[in-house]
Amino acid sequence: MFDVSVYTATAITLIVIMDPPGQVPVFLSLVGRRDEAYRRRAAWQAPLVSLFVVSVFAVGGKAILGYLHIGIPALQGAGGLLLLLVALQLLTGTGEPPTGKATEDVNVAIVPLGTPLLAGPGTIAAVIVAVSEGHGDAGAYLAIAAAIVTAHAVVCLALLYSTTVVRVLKISGITLLAKIAGLLLAAIAVQLIATSVIGFAATG
Repeated sequence: MFDVSVYTATAITLIVIMDPPGQVPVFLSLVGRRDEAYRRRAAWQAPLVSLFVVSVFAVGGKAILGYLHIGIPALQGAGGLLLLLVALQLLTGTGEPPTGKATEDVNVAIVPLGTPLLAGPGTIAAVIVAVSEGHGDAGAYLAIAAAIVTAHAVVCLALLYSTTVVRVLKISGITLLAKIAGLLLAAIAVQLIATSVIGFAATG
């Protein structure tokens, strides 16, 4: 039977970790200067990429990490370093979209939006823990799957509706937003790296 309590707890946990409102400024800073079709496509592609990654880890996360001998602190450290690179680009760049043949095919919906911003270490860890606490109960697993889909649907709606904000912010607003988002991302990255170090120290 469908476990409502597991669904509610998992959905709330994932929504809080993924932070849909907090993703909006980063999303707009990355795609705000693109055309509307690109922005709308990225708004649903990013949650879709995240949904795929999270689903993979929900099904075989413990086995994957165990086989590769990777712990959650290592994921946090890698995610933090990747986010720090993106933050530095936003802080030191001009806010212009990438140009040139080498960067034309770069899809920000995959990196950094889909992962590690949405499907980051916190999201992956929460899903692995939730699945491990299911103890083989089909109802609990169904509830976890529904919670994962619900959380990503909320993120998708937030990103889709945020595309209309671009018309209000204009170019100067997008540039300012990129700097603010870069600062916030840098703080998140440093926190992830610090948490990773603490995790390694605790297990060592």
